[in-house]
Amino acid sequence: QVQLVESGGGLVQAGGSLRLSCAASGNIFRINDMAWYRQPPGKRRELVAAITSGGSTNYADFVKGRFTISRDNAKNTVYLQMNSLKPEDTAVYYCKQGVVTTTQRMTYDYWGQGTQVTVSS
Repeated sequence: QVQLVESGGGLVQAGGSLRLSCAASGNIFRINDMAWYRQPPGKRRELVAAITSGGSTNYADFVKGRFTISRDNAKNTVYLQMNSLKPEDTAVYYCKQGVVTTTQRMTYDYWGQGTQVTVSS
């Protein structure tokens, strides 16, 4: 019913910046919370940042003010601005959106396909 498409990943040098985007499409009634997760090689998926429908944000400790999450409700899109990137930020980044569809008025989490972010030293 709902598809999330991610873009913006790539290879950057340490200290560089990237902006990830994640756009949802389909049978959408409304979108509640949005979030970004990442999965480094050989590790479990971990929360990076989240933003509520009201704009309240929450960040993982390792972000240390370097990342900013934002949303554009008109475009059903969540963004992650990543600055001062470090090699340890290398991971597959996944977006998640809590979507209420027009056929099932209950929030259900949908995930993006993942996008690779590689930070070289």
